[in-house]
Amino acid sequence: MTRASLDKQPHEVASMFDDVAANYDLTNDVLSLGQARLWRKEVARAVDARPAQKILDLAAGTATSSQPFARAGAYVVPCDFSLGMLRVGKRRHPWMPFTAGDGMRLPFKDETFDAVTISFGLRNIQDTAAALGELYRVTKSGGRVVICEFSQPTWAPFRTVYTEYLMRALPPVARAVSSNPDAYVYLAESIRAWPDQAGLAALLQKAGWSDVAWRNLTGGVVALHRGVRD
Repeated sequence: MTRASLDKQPHEVASMFDDVAANYDLTNDVLSLGQARLWRKEVARAVDARPAQKILDLAAGTATSSQPFARAGAYVVPCDFSLGMLRVGKRRHPWMPFTAGDGMRLPFKDETFDAVTISFGLRNIQDTAAALGELYRVTKSGGRVVICEFSQPTWAPFRTVYTEYLMRALPPVARAVSSNPDAYVYLAESIRAWPDQAGLAALLQKAGWSDVAWRNLTGGVVALHRGVRD
């Protein structure tokens, strides 16, 4: 079994997700106490996919996150660098154009997509700035980005409880439901090391995105960031 470290070497992160691919969606539902489904609905609402639009769903894993865009009539490309996740996804959704790709070097031409989105994957890419720049590059002028990522709870007492859950409760729960519980120790550590809402907004602006804003979900446990390419 593989566990990545916080220097986020791509081969280590990809291998870690290969290990957890089979039960990944179930594990997420359990560890998020059912909130993961709510978060996916909010992402779909923010992306606002329309028929015939081209949508990139980066770090799509098994493409559970891609389904709302497909149902809206958009052409959605689920992209991930974990071949194990892509294989599981292809078995479940054989009609979808799964694409292997590294978020720091996306295999798409400039200005290909009307919207790009990544949920709970930006944190796992080694160079955040490079990933945001690549998302910008492949988005059409006037197109939009939607990022759903763990963040910092806004209420201090809850933030303390949440941190304790991450480091104490999450690993034993993961041992009960995941094929690679050590991967979820990395997950907890990576969440604690991730920038807060304003910090991620600043990185988006630095990458060139305009009209950057965010909305907190579940009290700031997750934040939904948005931006537009000029």
